[in-house]
Parts: sequence; C-alpha cells; structure tokens
Amino acid sequence: MNAYLLLANGMVFAGQSVGAEGVTVGEVVFATGMVGFEETLTDPSYYGQIITQTYPLIGNYGMNKDDMESDRIWAKGYIVREACTTPSNWRCEETLDSFLKKNNTIGIEGIDTRHLTRIIRESGVMNGAILTTFDPADPANKAETEKLLETIRAYAVTDAVKSVTCEKPEVFHEKGETHIVLMHYGCKRNIVRCLVKRGCKVTVMPAFATAEEVAALNPDGIMLSNGPGDPAEPVEVIENLKQIFALGIPTFGICLGHQLSALAAGAKTMKLKYGHRGANQPVTDFESGRTFITSQNHGYAVVGEELPAEMGEVAQVNANDGTCEGIKYKKWNCFTVQFHPEANGGPKDTEFLFDRFLNNVKAAKKEVR
Repeated sequence: MNAYLLLANGMVFAGQSVGAEGVTVGEVVFATGMVGFEETLTDPSYYGQIITQTYPLIGNYGMNKDDMESDRIWAKGYIVREACTTPSNWRCEETLDSFLKKNNTIGIEGIDTRHLTRIIRESGVMNGAILTTFDPADPANKAETEKLLETIRAYAVTDAVKSVTCEKPEVFHEKGETHIVLMHYGCKRNIVRCLVKRGCKVTVMPAFATAEEVAALNPDGIMLSNGPGDPAEPVEVIENLKQIFALGIPTFGICLGHQLSALAAGAKTMKLKYGHRGANQPVTDFESGRTFITSQNHGYAVVGEELPAEMGEVAQVNANDGTCEGIKYKKWNCFTVQFHPEANGGPKDTEFLFDRFLNNVKAAKKEVR
C-alpha cells in the first residue's frame, strides 16, 4: 500500500506503508541510532513525535517484549528507509511491521531519509503527517490536502507529562536495602533495572505526587526520570519539586528531570533547532576533563547561563554545540544530567552515575546515624 509523508511546508514524500493504516499528525524529528529501535519506539519521551531513523535498515534483529521501555509505542508515527521483513536474531519474536500494527502505529518506508534529515537540520523541527488515505501531491485532492495542512501546522505537543505518567505508585524489588523513589515523568524501564540490579527497592511515583506523599515513603534517595514535552509546561510539577528538594534527600535527575530541576532553581530552558536524539552525543565533563559518548533524546535544553550561581553550576556540556548537559547543585543535595546513563540500546559510558548517586545516598544515611 502507498503511504505519504506531508510536511508543514507542503513538501510530499511518497513511499510504502508499514504498520497501521490511516492518518497521523505529529512533530517530525530524527534519531541517529543504528540499533535500539524498539527502545526508541517505546520510550515515552517520544510522545507526540513522528520519528525518522537516519540509519537505512531498521528492524533487522526484530522485536521482542524484553527490549520494551514501556508497555506501548508512544511515538505518533515512524519513518524508515527500509523496514526489514526477515529479521535474524535468536531473541526475535516479531517483525517491525507486525509490532507497529499491534500498537496501531502508522509508518512509512522507502523515502529518502537522508534528504528529510537535511531538511529538518536546516529548517528545524517541523510538523508533519503520515497518511495512507490519499495522495496529497495529487491536484484532485487539493481540498483534502489543504485541510490536513491546517491541522499539521496547528499541531503542538501538549499535556505530555500528564499523558505518559503512571496512575498510581508501583514497587519493584520490595526486599532491596536502599529505598529509591522514582518520579515518573515518562520514565524508561531501564532506569528501574539499573537501580534494582544495584540492590535498590524502587517505588515509582506519579509525576504530580507531592512532597508530603514522597516524604511519607521515607526514601533514602529520589530519582527524577526522563519524559516528553516542553519542560516549562507542567508548572505544578516544578512547584512540587521545590518542596521535594527542601526535604534534603539525595536526588539524581535525568533528561526531563534535569530540565525541571533547573526550572525549579530559577533557570530557563530553550527549544533546540532539531534536538539531540541518538546514541552518539559527546558530553564533556569539567571535573574529570573526559568526554563521554552518550545516548540522548530531547528537543529542549537548559540555558546554563541563566542558572543562579548560588543554586548550582554547569558540570557537563555538549561537545558539539556547548549546550548544558549536567548541573551540580549547591543549595540542594542533587545532581542532574541531560543524557541517558541507563541507555539501552546505547553506550554504557555513563552508567557509573547511578553508583555516584547511590554513594551520595549512603553518605547521607551515615550522617543521619
């Protein structure tokens, strides 16, 4: 079946359908990972977005339930150069096409993803639609195309955190010696896995849980998860964070958790031209002088210069564009990073940050004793 990608600027790409049929509208972004396509699709941070994979062959090792970062696909659509129909891997349970169909996700293959990526790099993130219902390049469909373009141009990702967070608390590894509360702004399962394998009991809390609700759990540490959307939008979450930090409990923030913390501290965030998405983002750490290869997925960044000096300092920056990648706080017992130390599939260079966080937790427990 034919499928089409219609961009907000009126440009049309023609290809073939993969996954579900119909029409889907979203923010078109690109991700540079060669692997980890299932983790990307099921990462709640992609809520509201149509993902373009820059690597030309996707699905070559298939899909399986163990690699999912959540219970479903959160992306609005999927764009690939070629969707592999004959995956080869002993863990494979189904093809990309069947996985997309099962999750009612519309995709397109067979278009020039390099050309599309260059358009996004030059013009910035752009809204678009994938459709199988009609050809938007056909003059006979001009009225339908203009109506769809209106919808595309008006689209915005809203209520992102509210849409992806959990409804109620969930506990993992009840017998763990160290109790960590994980604030769910759109968290990936591998954050929980990284904590559990280090002997932690993890209580996942809804994004809008208050400081009082967190304190009632008597946690040893707090983690702030990744998540989607404009970090300045969930004002209630930001206000709650100010109260949570006041508890004095060691805290570690990732991605959206990093951005929300900075906003709570009085800094500002900005929307990047085309974001950082992929498994090869270089981050320079000031303390060690080392540059790490990191996995990232975000369209916004903290404006490091806007962070009040008395609150904290920028600890890491992106080696490509100099944007803020990490903050070490002075007023709060907290550090945060923009990248994903729990990356799966992706580089493991920065997974040691979980150990750094848990060392902070242990030190705080000793002080209490």
